[in-house]
Amino acid sequence: MAQQLHVELVAVEEKVWSGEAEMVVARTTEGELGVLPGHAPLLGQLAEPGQVRIKLPGGEQVSYEVAGGFLSVSREGVTVLAESATPVTAAQSR
Repeated sequence: MAQQLHVELVAVEEKVWSGEAEMVVARTTEGELGVLPGHAPLLGQLAEPGQVRIKLPGGEQVSYEVAGGFLSVSREGVTVLAESATPVTAAQSR
């Protein structure tokens, strides 16, 4: 079984998404960042407007438009703290 990340996507009012993932991609103020299991710890500021893409085991992907916030990578996984997070539909992601 491949290594996985525990991911938490949290907006101001609620936990938006939580689960296991193979990879997380987010646009920060320093550029687009891909996080795989074993990534070095870091804290990044999310770019506005931005998108967080979560690649799930099996190849499926979920995406969210995010406004403001931070991405934190630790040994425990990835936490995205955003002011708001809205699911992206398949038509929007093309």
